[in-house]
Amino acid sequence: MNKFLFKHIDNSGLIVFRIIFGLLCFLESVGAVFTGWVKRTLIDPEFTFSFIGFEWLQPLPGNWMYAYYVVMGIFGLLIMVGYKYRFSMFMFATMWTATYLMQKSSYNNHYYLLFLLSYLMVFLPANRYASIDAKLNPSIKRISMPSWCKWAIVLQLFILYTFASINKIYPDWLNTSFIGLLMKGKASYPIIGELLQHKPLHYFLIYGGIIFDGLIIPALLFKPTRKYAFFASIFFHLFNSIVFQVGIFPYLSLAFSLFFFEPKIIRKIFLHKKEFYNANEIIVPRYNTLLISIFSIYFLIQIALPLRHHYFEDDVLWTEEGHRMSWRMMLRAKSGTVSYTVIDEETNKRIPIKLDNYLTKKQQRGASTKPDVIWQFAQRLKQDFAKKGKSVKVFVSAYVRVNGKKSKQLIDSKVDLANEEWHHFKHHDWILPSK
Repeated sequence: MNKFLFKHIDNSGLIVFRIIFGLLCFLESVGAVFTGWVKRTLIDPEFTFSFIGFEWLQPLPGNWMYAYYVVMGIFGLLIMVGYKYRFSMFMFATMWTATYLMQKSSYNNHYYLLFLLSYLMVFLPANRYASIDAKLNPSIKRISMPSWCKWAIVLQLFILYTFASINKIYPDWLNTSFIGLLMKGKASYPIIGELLQHKPLHYFLIYGGIIFDGLIIPALLFKPTRKYAFFASIFFHLFNSIVFQVGIFPYLSLAFSLFFFEPKIIRKIFLHKKEFYNANEIIVPRYNTLLISIFSIYFLIQIALPLRHHYFEDDVLWTEEGHRMSWRMMLRAKSGTVSYTVIDEETNKRIPIKLDNYLTKKQQRGASTKPDVIWQFAQRLKQDFAKKGKSVKVFVSAYVRVNGKKSKQLIDSKVDLANEEWHHFKHHDWILPSK
């Protein structure tokens, strides 16, 4: 194990990846400001739906979230040029984690990937070449790295893509009903909008998506198929970027290819002056056991999280229990209608709730279809009325349609959600069965 993990290999891929990764961190941060995402998601709402347990984590008041994202962007630039790399990487990781946990209305799998990857990058010696750190302190300059640095990234990607492939193997994906519904929303796109409505293309995309996700990492690792896999990646990720507009994720995914190609190719394209490393030294550090233990636990958790929904009752597409942090990417479309009724326990007076008075339109979609958000809003209503000196019950009537199917009742309207507890590892009986 030590010979495999601590054998030194050329670090060209990691060095170039650091530069691209820092640039993408910068673009993601400042892009969120200039596209209005920060305003819509973090400034306009009166409050945000944080991950349960992190309700205390809320956006900064006023327009300070603009400054927050600008600072994150600056750390991205510092990562790119390799200045005080580990500090800059840790600060970006910490700030990104806070924004990830403080809101769920714009949940996206690439936000989760960036959260994981940022902390992985803290541990990687990505500033040992072509960096300001190495220029200011030549003693840290290296042209090699332990092979575990490469395989940590590869294993993370293998887990991501494997679960993304497995998760697609369910009826609404295989029969094109979901992707057909998804493409209807793209019909107005110039040039490609009409093409996206064709059934043969839907079949190509659904089965191509399963095959691509399932085989891309092995195909990139296997030299005879590497070139073809890379060109398939370019098509796949650029298609996703154009059609689904998922931010930096497609370009970050393409940058991962740097860990699969031969170092001499990377040096020839990006690092012309870099020396070639071929000594194949094995340097086992004193902390090797601790390092192996930490990463073993980390990757066991990464495997367990996407499987946890099997331990909950009913379908995860319906209950959402075990959905997040499971690489369940673009698998369902949900719409619904909901009404919240507050009852004053002292007077028994019914108080209908108008969602526009509390939530933005984007938040209302979550508070209409996602049980955890519905529960959180019920708790919020309870707290708001408590501030007025009133003890209340909150009842919810929600009807949800999944992938265009018949609308069904999601929440037991006889249960007072204001006085229900949330269980992270247990099914909630007030979520009605999907069948």
